[in-house]
Order: sequence, then C-alpha cells, then structure tokens
Amino acid sequence: MTETEMRAVVEAAYARWNSAFNRGDAAGIAALYAPQACFLPATHDVHVGPDAIRQFFAGVLAGGLTGHANEILAVGGDGRLIHSATRWSVRGRAEGGGETVSSGCALHVLERLDDGSVRIVAHSFN
Repeated sequence: MTETEMRAVVEAAYARWNSAFNRGDAAGIAALYAPQACFLPATHDVHVGPDAIRQFFAGVLAGGLTGHANEILAVGGDGRLIHSATRWSVRGRAEGGGETVSSGCALHVLERLDDGSVRIVAHSFN
C-alpha cells in the first residue's frame, strides 16, 4: 500500500471519527475502536476497549465540545497497520458565553481488517 493510499484510509477514518464527535455521539466514536484498543488521553489515564473509550468521550462531549478537526502531519505503516500523526483542534464554550479553541497533536494506529474496514487500535493525544 502506498503512502497516498494509506493517507486516504486515514482521512476516511478521521472523517468518521470527527463526524461522530461533532454530532455528540460517544457510542459512535467508541464503535471505531478495536475490542482491545488502548486510548491514552492527555489526562494520563489509560482506557482499554470501546466501553471505557465511550465513557471518556461521553464526559468530554457533555462539556459542549464540537468542531473537532484533524490536519494529517504524517502517515506510514505496512498497509495493514497504519500510523498517523495529526494536529487536532476542537471548539468549546468559554465562561461568559464566548468560544475557545484547543489544539494539540495525536498519534493513531489503525488496523485494516480483511473486509477493508478500519479500527483504531491505539490513540494518544496531548
């Protein structure tokens, strides 16, 4: 698989992830992760599996975050396992009614299954 093909896989995965996040769908986010996926957020906690990941994002989404976006910085891998570094951004509500924008970097490892579907197996962000 070429880098261009891997980038297309990552872009599609990010589009599904961002869509679920931006509609406030924690279960939809969790469905994108493999059964034993490892998620390491900036809180320094470790969440393993879709249910733990869903619980984390349910809390995040309850805080009113939206507008999540990714800018792909790098992709690589062997086509079955694909890693991607991204710069992410998200909008939130500021005290007093304004809007805030937060951003950082993330690393994802995605696995392409035999049926062509993709699941996130590892995710960390700052």
